[in-house]
Amino acid sequence: MPHIHTEPSQHDMTVSAYIVLHEGNSWKCLVHFHRKIERLMQIGGHIELNETPWQTMVHELQEESGYKASELMVLQPTSDRITESATVYHPVPFIANTHGVGNEHYHSDWCYGFVASERPQRSPALSESTDLRWLTIEELKAATVSKTAVADVLPIYQFLLDHLESYVQVPASGYSVKKPTGAVATYKRGAPGANN
Repeated sequence: MPHIHTEPSQHDMTVSAYIVLHEGNSWKCLVHFHRKIERLMQIGGHIELNETPWQTMVHELQEESGYKASELMVLQPTSDRITESATVYHPVPFIANTHGVGNEHYHSDWCYGFVASERPQRSPALSESTDLRWLTIEELKAATVSKTAVADVLPIYQFLLDHLESYVQVPASGYSVKKPTGAVATYKRGAPGANN
């Protein structure tokens, strides 16, 4: 999706997937070659105006990597969840950041951590890059030095791997992509003192 907020100093909300796979004797980090910026970066994209962050994450995973949520574990601080019915709860990102993308434009990014047990069985969507790479941290460092990779991909993957043992792996498919069917409150537009 194109940028929504295009005036100087405005932000778009985005989501990113940092996916690791233990293969051989090392952890590998998934990146893909982004066609527009011509560099390696994590899977992710803009949150659509009609989507929740988790809906965006699930569709970006499938479109850009070929993974379904059912094939991944999402890293969470606990396996406990709230099950109250009027609200749909989502997994929490392991980190969030705001970064500049040029032209006085910013992305505020929810970064989700995932663990895969195998490489994806399906290809990315036809409109997406098919250049997927599984890199060790050392290979990612080299790609960062050579400017083949976006600079902030390395420290975020490094942080994830350094703290991997402190997270609980929860099935990503256990979180709903539906929207709530009820409301916890009704906001009255136009009421005195209300923010319309």
